[in-house]
Amino acid sequence: MKRFGTVSFLVLFCFNVILLISGRCKPEGSIDLTLGAPPIPSDNQLTQEKVDFGRTLFFDKRLSRTNEISCASCHIPQYAFTDRKTVSEGVEGRKTTRNAPTLLNAAYLKTMMFDAHLPTLEQQVIVPIQEHQEMDMKMGELIKKLAAIPGYQEKAREIFQRDLDAYVLTRSIAAFERTLLSQNSRFDRFIKGDEKALSKNEKLGYKLFKDKLYCTKCHPAPHFTSYKAENNGLYADYGEDKGRFRIFNDSNDIGKFKVPTLRNIELTYPYMHDGSISTLDGVIEHYEKGGQKPRNQHPSIVSIKISSEEKTALISFLKSLTDTTYLTNF
Repeated sequence: MKRFGTVSFLVLFCFNVILLISGRCKPEGSIDLTLGAPPIPSDNQLTQEKVDFGRTLFFDKRLSRTNEISCASCHIPQYAFTDRKTVSEGVEGRKTTRNAPTLLNAAYLKTMMFDAHLPTLEQQVIVPIQEHQEMDMKMGELIKKLAAIPGYQEKAREIFQRDLDAYVLTRSIAAFERTLLSQNSRFDRFIKGDEKALSKNEKLGYKLFKDKLYCTKCHPAPHFTSYKAENNGLYADYGEDKGRFRIFNDSNDIGKFKVPTLRNIELTYPYMHDGSISTLDGVIEHYEKGGQKPRNQHPSIVSIKISSEEKTALISFLKSLTDTTYLTNF
């Protein structure tokens, strides 16, 4: 795989800034549907060295207690940084309770995790490392383990001017994750003015998506997520995993999970927070029925009538959100 390039990132960054300033590519009135430049926190600015070190750590299985699981084990590049499993597997084959979300465009996320409660990527990095069902490592023990690896301590001192610690670990991996950008789908090219980027059927699917089916209530362009935690009516009773409720013990949060992006949805099956729906047809059928009607179900989810031709067009549009050019940039 290719290394992340400073030049390529700066070009992409500046290009997006220019689009925002110039007001180009707005085929739908004054609404700018381009993604724009990703926000970078002032306390973790990107540098080539930091990103490279974060990439190395991301693929290092020694971050897990048994040296068998890395971040990349559940976030596989070829699968848009998901793992295509119903729920992910940690050390010793332990099953997690949720489906692995894509990391592409994670730099834009306002909150992390399906519970939408952690504010930064840096904080999110800690969770799978210490989680019993995932990497099962105590942070103190992990730092000692990593510091003993030839070159790691030296890298920490060179990049951060400090010994390798949790700060170095989380900032490095988060910096790498912020470079995982997917902004060149055929839909993006269409929004930027290339009318031929989408077929007639895909354009019909887009119109259905935003005008008839009101999918944009939770999946608005350009990010195709509202970033909010919502109850999509997947279950009438959510059983043991009640979503955001487990964080704040607020009954209004029962069954609420962060709305996932639809970008690269063709690559990120199976779907839903628990991977319980294996196909896009199945997802559409769920929304056709109007959900299972739990108390907190999002009010825009109601039963709908959609023809087989419309369903084909909708799926065609969703597939136009696929972009694998990211594979050449990390």
